[in-house]
Amino acid sequence: MADGLPGAGGGAASAAVGHVVRGAARRPLAVALLAAALTAAPGARAWADDQAVASTAPPGGASAVLDGLKTYGQAVLHARDGSVRRIPAGLYEMRVDGGGMLQTYGVGVAGNAQPQAHYTESGWGGSPLGGDAEAGGRIRWVLEHSYPQLNDLAGLAKAAGAGALTAESAAAGTQVAIWRLADGAQVEATDQAAEKLADYLQREAGRLPEPPASLRLDPGRASGPAAGPAGSRIGPVTVRTGAQSVSVTPDAAAVAMGVRVVDADGQPVTAAADGTRLYFEVPAGTPDGTASVTVQGSTKVPVGRVFASGIPDEAQVVAGSSESASTATASAVWPQPPAGPVGKVGTLAGSAEVIPTGTAGPETQSPDEERLAVSGSSAATPVIASLAVGLLVLGGMVVLLLRKRPLEGEEGEGGGTDG
Repeated sequence: MADGLPGAGGGAASAAVGHVVRGAARRPLAVALLAAALTAAPGARAWADDQAVASTAPPGGASAVLDGLKTYGQAVLHARDGSVRRIPAGLYEMRVDGGGMLQTYGVGVAGNAQPQAHYTESGWGGSPLGGDAEAGGRIRWVLEHSYPQLNDLAGLAKAAGAGALTAESAAAGTQVAIWRLADGAQVEATDQAAEKLADYLQREAGRLPEPPASLRLDPGRASGPAAGPAGSRIGPVTVRTGAQSVSVTPDAAAVAMGVRVVDADGQPVTAAADGTRLYFEVPAGTPDGTASVTVQGSTKVPVGRVFASGIPDEAQVVAGSSESASTATASAVWPQPPAGPVGKVGTLAGSAEVIPTGTAGPETQSPDEERLAVSGSSAATPVIASLAVGLLVLGGMVVLLLRKRPLEGEEGEGGGTDG
């Protein structure tokens, strides 16, 4: 009899005991989930701030508007669907925002780049060349060894065995070679000299590395500790550019907070060159936040840089550049210092009672303060919208854990009472 109750009564009692044991096992897990959420709150907010900075930081380099196709010939495209069509092939021009001009070729043969579309400078990874570094390297070789970089059309024609080349046929042949290398397109130039140039460039193309950005800050986002009694310095952020000099301007919010952009010696920086290291100097007592710095200069955009419009097939690759305006931005983020001690999460002693495992300090607390301490919050803690969403999800999990629902195998225990 000591080992259990016989018959139906014993089965019901065993089931009841099982429910109590399993319910008790659920409660510490529920408390642990809440404790983990409350403990992670400051880190979650800092992460969210960091991600917001990353998503709003503009890319480094130049931006431009496509003027249209300027120097071109004709080609015949044998599409993958079996259709055959005649298409223009040649050199585009772009107007750079802030000043400057670019000459570009199309990357995707299926694209029909639209005049007045807006483009931004990009690395190969943000273009159709991102998945094929060999294609990108060979296309850059073609650009460096053909028109307009190679302006000696007689010499280019002789090397290609193409007879006589004009600017139009040279541009058409170069474009056809790029299309073939970019995606294996079946396309040929209608002009015989242009077709021979395309064959020559495709056959001879070596592989060159991806060119650097016209202007960028590395890294584009930096983080650091909260500003203590002596303040803090976040960085370095390194300037990478072909420009002789770039201007350095902190954003208005940074200026309002007293955040300065300085060099390694703590001196304010208003102009920089390639390799200059910049730091964000955050004054003592500054609350958590972000700041940014913008650098601007004028330089030639390297041959082989890609310009993207958001439509992969319409990407353009730089074949020539005048001195062009470029911009890059980097941001810094720092967390808020701890506001003070907070209460500790208690342990469950019964179905509803919560017993604190410790207090926030030696002073006696009011009932309201005790409830705040048990919850892991304080009156000085702001309500964070993003945290509320996370707690809502975890709250649902806690409700499920505390519900008195049958677990796997419980129905089987009750079913034995008939016997």
